[in-house]
Amino acid sequence: MSFGQGGPQWGSGEGQNQNPWNGRDAYGPGQGGDPYGRPGETPFGGSSDTPDWAALADASADRARKKRLLMIGGGGLATVAVAAVVATAIVLSNDADDAEGSHATASGSPSASAAQDAQPGPSFASVAPAPPPNPSDFISDEKKDKAPLNLDTFFPGTTMTMADRKYAKGATHSTGACASAAQGALAGALTANGCDQVFRATYSKDGVAVTVGVAVFGTQAEAQRAAGTKRNIAPLAGAGVPSFCKGGPVCLFRSSYAGRYAFYTSTGFTNGTSVTEKDAKVYQAAKDITDLTFQQVRARGQAQASAAAATGG
Repeated sequence: MSFGQGGPQWGSGEGQNQNPWNGRDAYGPGQGGDPYGRPGETPFGGSSDTPDWAALADASADRARKKRLLMIGGGGLATVAVAAVVATAIVLSNDADDAEGSHATASGSPSASAAQDAQPGPSFASVAPAPPPNPSDFISDEKKDKAPLNLDTFFPGTTMTMADRKYAKGATHSTGACASAAQGALAGALTANGCDQVFRATYSKDGVAVTVGVAVFGTQAEAQRAAGTKRNIAPLAGAGVPSFCKGGPVCLFRSSYAGRYAFYTSTGFTNGTSVTEKDAKVYQAAKDITDLTFQQVRARGQAQASAAAATGG
């Protein structure tokens, strides 16, 4: 800056040792005592002193016969079940073989092979596509920066707005005689670095006026050198903005560059008051107008890069 700048409960033990048979003999008739009745009784109405051996033999033979019949019947059922399982497995195997055979026939047919051979395989470019153009390239060299240059290029419309701050546009001016738009050492620096044109516009808000000048050079290196020189763009009055930053008051002067464009601002009070470091709105105005003008230059580069990408240039 320069001036002039987040264990289950089992219950009680009641009933756990009670007789599950409700007081009866735990075995009951025929379950664990005499297999043929209670003690002292005769199962077939005979004397309890001599057993009926013939009846016992017949009963034993009858039980053996029933057991054989059950075993034969069970074996037959098992045989039938095994046969059913085997038959089912054979049918499923045949079905699978048929399906595989059909598939093999279809895929192995001459017409299917021809259709597959006729379908083209994926193709890949042998050379990777070129990266999209860089917008900075178009605003850094006059050989690529071919879009028209005029006052509307940098200062469109009648106002400039940054956030909620709106600045009214006053007088505008452009010239190829770059030194005439500058004061002090800046005039010589513009000429020495091959300045082509200077575009100026003044904006005002709440008693603060800003003249922004855009000096156009052939290359970025030239603009960078010129932006580093002591800067003082000539304030531009008119179109509702009185003369400012002339005749003695202290003003704020700043400079920067982008590509082949150098930016200069002269900012001060329209009532002739000198600027101090506490005058925040002066500093804000200078920054806003410079940033908004830079946005116009950046948009210029982006537009030319997009056009080049569309045409393959």
